[in-house]
Amino acid sequence: MADITRTARITGRVQGVAYRAWVRGQAGKFGLGGWVRNCDDGAVMALFHGPEAQVEAMITACWSGPVAASVRNIETGSGTPPTEPGFHIQR
Repeated sequence: MADITRTARITGRVQGVAYRAWVRGQAGKFGLGGWVRNCDDGAVMALFHGPEAQVEAMITACWSGPVAASVRNIETGSGTPPTEPGFHIQR
């Protein structure tokens, strides 16, 4: 199965609740590459790269997030594969 790259824009109570660290940990468990970062409007943006089943499972997991988070919506799209190996929190 070929690797895919998807973006996810996550809205709700997702900043100030360790959401980015949670995403990084989950992406590591799924063996995905990419990044996650806060947006100025209070959303969190992520890029996931890896086998399709793992990427889709990660996006589904994003609905849960850490205990203090409350996800309202996730918008997904296609993305460009990351240039750096691993999964990173961008500042």
